[in-house]
Amino acid sequence: MKKSFLQSIGPGLLFAGAAIGVSHLVQSTKAGAEFGFGLLWALLLVHIIKYPFFQFGPRYATATGETLLDGYRKLGKGVLIAYYIINFATMFTIQAAVTIVTAGLASQLFGFTNDLVLWSTILLFVSLIFLVIGKYKLLDNLMKYIIVILTISTIIAVLVALFSTKEVFDVTQILPSGTVEITFLIAFLGWMPAPLDVSIWHSIWSVEKDKTTVIKTKPKDAISDFNIGYIGTLFLGICFVLLGALVMYKSGETFSNKGGVFASQLINLYTKNLGDFSYIFIAIAAFTTMFSTTITTLDASPRAMNRTTKLLFNKELKYGYWFWIIFLFVGTFLILKYFMDNMGLLVKVATILSFLTAPFYAILNYVLVTGKHMPQQHQPNIYLKGLSIVGIVFLIGFSIWFLMNI
Repeated sequence: MKKSFLQSIGPGLLFAGAAIGVSHLVQSTKAGAEFGFGLLWALLLVHIIKYPFFQFGPRYATATGETLLDGYRKLGKGVLIAYYIINFATMFTIQAAVTIVTAGLASQLFGFTNDLVLWSTILLFVSLIFLVIGKYKLLDNLMKYIIVILTISTIIAVLVALFSTKEVFDVTQILPSGTVEITFLIAFLGWMPAPLDVSIWHSIWSVEKDKTTVIKTKPKDAISDFNIGYIGTLFLGICFVLLGALVMYKSGETFSNKGGVFASQLINLYTKNLGDFSYIFIAIAAFTTMFSTTITTLDASPRAMNRTTKLLFNKELKYGYWFWIIFLFVGTFLILKYFMDNMGLLVKVATILSFLTAPFYAILNYVLVTGKHMPQQHQPNIYLKGLSIVGIVFLIGFSIWFLMNI
């Protein structure tokens, strides 16, 4: 009995669901609004540079039946401890950043209150209930519909914007200079298409996927599934840059750092091109996209921390996953109490932290899939290994360049 490719699709779309959120709706649109088409080079380059390290997640998981975290443990306990510390330091900020953007969209769509902390609490609670009832399988199935809705609405908006603009396109590429512009570039690269630790989440979802199906996913099918999700994130990233450039570049309008105002501006990008009739449809598409990111991050970080705890202490807490979810819930709430009026700063902190920790994950993933713990027949070919080395040098070099220019 051969498992069809369609059956193996899932983790790749969960990756897309986690990736297509703040990086696309916020950062890509803002890149287009502030730099026009000038940062398309950065969007394309970062997708190429990060590709191997994201792909190594499902590659390792389906070849070994283990998560990347199990692999990190084999590389040494110190490696896993370092991950534990980094993830603990960043997971609250990441969850807060995606939740506050979702809350801003919810306040625009449903409108009964403008209190984003209250909205964030409601959304986190609903996400918690969703995970209790549906677990992985419902998350897997729902993501396919969410990605389709967002893709269709975004393509229509971009096409209308392209045909309605009277401006001459300037495709001159720009290398930002000065602290403000360089900081934005690093933030843009940090979460585009996603933080590199999402490769760990992907490996966890791949292992979880095999638990819900009778037949084990083959590495080749898992990589194809990943490629579909990855190409989708690149395509939509370009769409959001185009949308920001076509509608807001040189318009004199800038995005607000306040969650509710930003959400209103974002939705107006669509309605300005498609007409007021499309408001509800676009608002729902944007909201469901961010809500899916909120759910996937709330699911993934606790899974990762629970697995890491078990590997470090050789003991599994009976309700470890739920302990970490509640802990993340409370920590996120406390952060939002202090950052609710400055979404821009929160997103910037989260994205920069993600970029500065990217070399750590890149090196670990490369060492793991090219070493003795990975079956020889499933190791990457020489071209992917070469791209990995280039990627590691790039990530380290850009991090040093940023630190020298802030």
